[in-house]
Amino acid sequence: MPLTPLQHDRRYGELDQVMRAYVGQVADDTPERRSTALDAYLRHTWHTRPWALAVAEQQLREYAQHPPGKLRQRLGEFYPVPDVGLGDAEIQGWLTVLADHLRHSIEEGEVPAPSAPVTHWEWHSRFPELGQLLGGWFSQDMPDEFDDHDAAIEDYRGTTDLSLVAKVVGELHELVALDLDESQYALAVAELGMEVDPPAPYSPGAWLAVLAQRLG
Repeated sequence: MPLTPLQHDRRYGELDQVMRAYVGQVADDTPERRSTALDAYLRHTWHTRPWALAVAEQQLREYAQHPPGKLRQRLGEFYPVPDVGLGDAEIQGWLTVLADHLRHSIEEGEVPAPSAPVTHWEWHSRFPELGQLLGGWFSQDMPDEFDDHDAAIEDYRGTTDLSLVAKVVGELHELVALDLDESQYALAVAELGMEVDPPAPYSPGAWLAVLAQRLG
């Protein structure tokens, strides 16, 4: 029978987080160099859950050394590694390379330099509640559901738990504090799910600042 959620998390929970970091990215790690995806995972996880790095290293290495056999695959009791553009024969070696990089980062305290998010996974991991707001209330369907941006904001405020609204406000202030240029803010809101333009006359960065004030 398939893995239960508890079994999945115990065996593969952090491995799954690492694999999610590779969605839309190139798995081009080598023993000498980390990929952009792995850098993003390290940068975010060192900042938020540093203890999880050792769990990821262990789960990656265990999977590489003991891949699921035919019986476990037939029963569904295994974690299917997503398609990262590598052949089946390359996956085990690649997972070992990732585990080695994680171990080196932990043992040497080698942490990627702070920066704005680089990958889609990193944007949503760093700003999860803002992603819910922009993707849920400012998708391409917004003009059919609300009269304008203000109506969407009021609907969000009126239907969302106050603790989550407070988290969104914190994330908005953090994003504005990154002091990006407008093209980067346009990329940020797009990565976080916004599919409509900010209301005139605001640029993406200016509208994020106004949104923080409105919700705060």
